[in-house]
Amino acid sequence: MSITVNIDLGYEFAVKADYGSVFDTLSDVPKSASFFPKVDQLVGLGDGVYRWEMEKIGIGQASLQTIYASKYTSNKAKGSVIWTPIAGEGNALVSGSWKITDKKKSTHLVLELQCELTLPLPGLMKMMIAPVVEAEFEKLVEQYIDKLTQQFGGEV
Repeated sequence: MSITVNIDLGYEFAVKADYGSVFDTLSDVPKSASFFPKVDQLVGLGDGVYRWEMEKIGIGQASLQTIYASKYTSNKAKGSVIWTPIAGEGNALVSGSWKITDKKKSTHLVLELQCELTLPLPGLMKMMIAPVVEAEFEKLVEQYIDKLTQQFGGEV
């Protein structure tokens, strides 16, 4: 038995750092991932593919761990960093993108994330668990954005 939780998030903000340094940080997956909370391990699988292994949550046999892999492509001229899920790697499919725009005195960012997480839990638990999982994922993404914003000299 398992349940699937779908999460779709979007964020838009501007930072004080210049376009080049923002793009260089966000397109460098290990560097960008270093700002994301609760990452146990990031494993490079080659050809722009990375497996994310998040810290386990819970205790003993009641613990869960999110693991997924995505392929990353970036285009500096278009100001994009895009990741697509790799099926069969872990218990989640995660896709998303950064849209990075040079505003001369600041850099405008749009982050979009989609996650499909499969958890080994009975179907009856979905109504209780889905909101908790969504809130935790959103909290982690907001902490990630806060750390990046600090790295980029603050929000405009």
